[in-house]
Amino acid sequence: MKHYCHYHPNTAAKWLCTHCQTEYCVACMPDADTHRRHGHCPHCGQTLRYLGAGTEVEPFWNRIPQFFRYPFHSDPLLVIGICTFVPLMLQANLIGLIVSLVLLLALFKYTYAVINHTTEGHMTPPPLATAFTGSGFGIVILQWLVFILMGGLVYSAGMVGGPILALAAMAFVVLVLPASVMILAMEREVGPAVNPINLVSLISRIGWPYFVLYLHLILMMLASSAVQEFAFSNFAPMLAQPLSGFISSTFMLIFFHMMGYLLFQYQEELGFASDFQDETPAPAQDRSRRLEADIDMHVKDGQYDRALAVLKSAVKSNPPHPQRVEQLYRLLTATNNAEELMRHHRILLLWLGDRHEGTAIAGLLKTLTGRDPAFRLDDPELIVHCARALHSQGENREVLKLMQDFHKRFPDSEHIATGYLTVAQSLAQLGLWEKATAFLNFIKQRCAQHPLHGKIDAYLEQARNQQPLRGPAASFDVGE
Repeated sequence: MKHYCHYHPNTAAKWLCTHCQTEYCVACMPDADTHRRHGHCPHCGQTLRYLGAGTEVEPFWNRIPQFFRYPFHSDPLLVIGICTFVPLMLQANLIGLIVSLVLLLALFKYTYAVINHTTEGHMTPPPLATAFTGSGFGIVILQWLVFILMGGLVYSAGMVGGPILALAAMAFVVLVLPASVMILAMEREVGPAVNPINLVSLISRIGWPYFVLYLHLILMMLASSAVQEFAFSNFAPMLAQPLSGFISSTFMLIFFHMMGYLLFQYQEELGFASDFQDETPAPAQDRSRRLEADIDMHVKDGQYDRALAVLKSAVKSNPPHPQRVEQLYRLLTATNNAEELMRHHRILLLWLGDRHEGTAIAGLLKTLTGRDPAFRLDDPELIVHCARALHSQGENREVLKLMQDFHKRFPDSEHIATGYLTVAQSLAQLGLWEKATAFLNFIKQRCAQHPLHGKIDAYLEQARNQQPLRGPAASFDVGE
């Protein structure tokens, strides 16, 4: 069953709050621990249920090419090669027989490791050492016990009901064999692997994809038999035997990987949760990602007051995070919250000025003066900063309004020259050349110590020629 995030409907959910009945994706739960399968609902604080990758995993029938490439990684190739070719080099004695049996056990142990490895979310094969070290050899003995019990079932059916019942029992055993292998790989017990109720339950939970898997098993068995028959018919036994063993082992790894992937795909139906383990690790958890998720959820829930409270707290940091300032601006303008725009106008105007958002500055100033007709900025540096951004966006009349009586209001400001140059440039854009010249002359007379003073003559020359006021051309001459 597919689950999608409540807040991001096109994204697969990874977490479920059974109390709120709300599903969350990774972006909504950046502070949850996927390795420990532990997280808390951001709304009610209850422990979340981890859904794993079952809601987003690709159907196994779409991964057929990847399944057939699986045995050709270095580790499985080495396992198959060692278990297939080493016995050929051994002498036909007791030691050779023992070594061959041990290698056969290692191969079967590795195939069951493939199921478990894939079920846990690893799409790359387990390492070579898995076949020859550690525990797990007992699974092979358990599998042989399962085969013996299944054979006993068929024999008993024949004894009780004759050939027809024996044939029916054989058909049932063959049908449930993959399910038995999967249960044995997960449970590591013979009882559940031969219990008809467990076998039928697993097949019913998976549904028709189980029969697709079963069809692939039949096809691979037929293909393996055909290859073996061809090898023994056309090559010497010395060559045919290892070739046949190699092909059989390869098909076996492919099928065991497919069974593990089917369990991984239907993990929710089977009552466990697992996730992809071979992908790029998630970025380190930090408070900003949790904050981002909370803001997003509050806004999508229509809880603008909560989102505003979070943002107001965030922008109090020094220096404020530009992304939080942007979110605050977007929220306040979208909700037309003039009161909060007035309260935070300094930081918002500074951010807009840094981005040269002249049109947005003009709109914000209009909102502020609409709320308070007597409103005027009282920070000379901020005024000039906004004026330059307004001019860059062609908001020249707004520049004139903003800079009105600037030298009277701030007679000792170091920003008079820069501000009035912006005024002159705006006047030039409006075709008011005489007024532009007057402001340039004011800078020349009043701001003799300012770095711009030496460039004013070039600006005046451009004004006389009614050219855009761009100042003196850059010079690349190197003094002698």
